[in-house]
Amino acid sequence: MAQTTPPVIAVFASDQGPGNAARTAIMSRTGNMLARQGVTLLALAEKDVVPLAFLTSAVAAKGQVELFCDKRYTLPANLENVQVRTIADRKERARTLARRADCFVVLPGSLATATSQFLSISDQKTSVPMVFLNQNNAFEILRGFSADVFVHTFPKAHKQVQFAQSVEDIWPLVTRLTDN
Repeated sequence: MAQTTPPVIAVFASDQGPGNAARTAIMSRTGNMLARQGVTLLALAEKDVVPLAFLTSAVAAKGQVELFCDKRYTLPANLENVQVRTIADRKERARTLARRADCFVVLPGSLATATSQFLSISDQKTSVPMVFLNQNNAFEILRGFSADVFVHTFPKAHKQVQFAQSVEDIWPLVTRLTDN
């Protein structure tokens, strides 16, 4: 049966480290594209890494955005419509995110992106489907690991973990994963 309400999508994004201009463009395009689908978007702000480009484009596209933070952050005035929740404890923040999300979308980024995503699923034993944006082979190692290891250990992994090649490929994968 198809989902009747738009999914809640947790997006893992970071603009820290080398290559941040390219990642900023990816975050902006993704935030805009997902917000136009009418979904609720969840994002993380941890250890002073705030995905401003993602938040800005999602809000500009009239998206509903919630930001889960490890501490209090002062956001720019153009992000006043972002709902901010401060949850200091990392495990509780991860539990809340995993409980709320129908799907995780992971964008190429720094180690902070991968760490936040990994920590959000590792303790939770979550079965939330995941879409990785593998643009420029950013997650190629994980894709190989998924094909060689996950399928033998987790029977549904090949269905729950998908890899998009472009920003435009994300939405069809999210809808397929959340319609089941």
